[in-house]
Amino acid sequence: MVYETNIETQKDQVLSLTERVESLVAASGVREGMCFITVPHTTAGLIVTSKYDEADFADIKNELRRLVPTRVDFCHQFDTPEDAAGHIKSALTGVSLAIIVTRGRLLLGSSQGIFFLEFDGPRGRKYHVKIMPD
Repeated sequence: MVYETNIETQKDQVLSLTERVESLVAASGVREGMCFITVPHTTAGLIVTSKYDEADFADIKNELRRLVPTRVDFCHQFDTPEDAAGHIKSALTGVSLAIIVTRGRLLLGSSQGIFFLEFDGPRGRKYHVKIMPD
């Protein structure tokens, strides 16, 4: 079964998905297996990083902006310069995660969380979760 969740985002927003994905794993009844999370968007991404320090998100967003600034000389001009920059940021962060499930829980470090990164927005977005037993 694939779980689909709709979310509304703001420009450059970071949303924690950790609790929602953990609850889906618990409800699935899977004790040992894998959890896959994916976003079907080209201007959004998924990461695992520290859930304890909100400044971490500012650092990540600032570094991504430094690496991929919004500019008008991108070859991709289908939508906006932000759209082209968002595509590159999405390619750098990735749009899917695979996390081991053991003893009915996600195998994450004690300080790790799962986060949705919005590189455009505001937008109506979605993410998908699939939990598979061994």
